[in-house]
This record gives sequence, C-alpha cells and structure tokens, in this order.
Amino acid sequence: VLVEESGGDVVQPGGSLRLSCTGSGFIFSDYVINWYRSGPATGGERVASISGPGDHTYVIDSVKGRFFISKDNAKKTVYLQMNNLKPEDAGEYFCHVPLLQTRGQGTRVTVSS
Repeated sequence: VLVEESGGDVVQPGGSLRLSCTGSGFIFSDYVINWYRSGPATGGERVASISGPGDHTYVIDSVKGRFFISKDNAKKTVYLQMNNLKPEDAGEYFCHVPLLQTRGQGTRVTVSS
C-alpha cells in the first residue's frame, strides 16, 4: 500500500497549484482520502477529504472557495486544486488514507513574493 504526493512548488501570493496524490496496492475507489498540511502558520490540520466514490467532499472553512478536492479513481489519483494561495497556506501537504493508516512523504508548498 503506497500513496505518493506531487505538485508542490514555490508560488506567489494569489497564485495556484494543483497537488496530486497517487495510490497503489489497494482498491482506490473503496477509501476516503484526506489531505493534511503542516506549516508554520497552521501547525498540523486536515485540509480536505473526499469519499471513496468521489461524490462527497469536505474542505475546512479557511480554504472554502479557494481549494477544491477531486478524485479520478481510474487514475487512482486525488487532486487538490489550490487557488488564490496565501502565505499562511505554505507548508508540507500530505495525502492520508485513514482506514489503511497510510500517508505519503509529502509535497512542499511555498507561498512567497
């Protein structure tokens, strides 16, 4: 069982990034996937979640209207589209499969002018 994140980068405030989380070794469509982040401004927090089929989503209030989570089960990939990024969004972003107690190594997002 493995999940791997990608897509982190350095971006200016107001910019956009799309993070990807690709899984292997499990039936991707059966599992809820979470995105967590850990950074100087946020500590550690769950940012977004999506159901196994991808028909139910959740994002925290501080990113509503800016971050969008989606899932392509055929590609075994969850995406986190992040728009209008703010300095407080910076940090390490992790993909997490709670029922399998699995997370990836993370991908770093830096928001700086």
